[in-house]
Amino acid sequence: MMKQADTGRKDCRISRWERLKQQINNLDAEAFAQAMQQPDVVLLDVRRPEEFATGHLPGARNLDYLGEPFIDELEKLDPDKTYLVYCNSGRRSLRTCVLMKNSGFRRVFNLEEGLRAWLASAHPPELVR
Repeated sequence: MMKQADTGRKDCRISRWERLKQQINNLDAEAFAQAMQQPDVVLLDVRRPEEFATGHLPGARNLDYLGEPFIDELEKLDPDKTYLVYCNSGRRSLRTCVLMKNSGFRRVFNLEEGLRAWLASAHPPELVR
């Protein structure tokens, strides 16, 4: 087996995850909180219902990314509205935002690193139970 020469260069490929993140609008906790103050935004929590029940952002609607009716529920949403989407870590919400964007939604924003980042931010609003 031939061994490849070490050129000292690092691999410049971008991970699939990073490519997904580049496709959508990601907001840090502070920017997400500011966006929540805008009129007529729809706040989507895409965690499981049992996660949602342990605490969610005020005014959030639960849309279970892992649930069977997820795609049907997405199709019922108005693509002309502005959506703020979050989950626990940012992975399900990122995937949801990509699906929404690919389905014609124009104003979709992801909470980068999810509720974990939200709860670690300076002064997060209390979660609703």
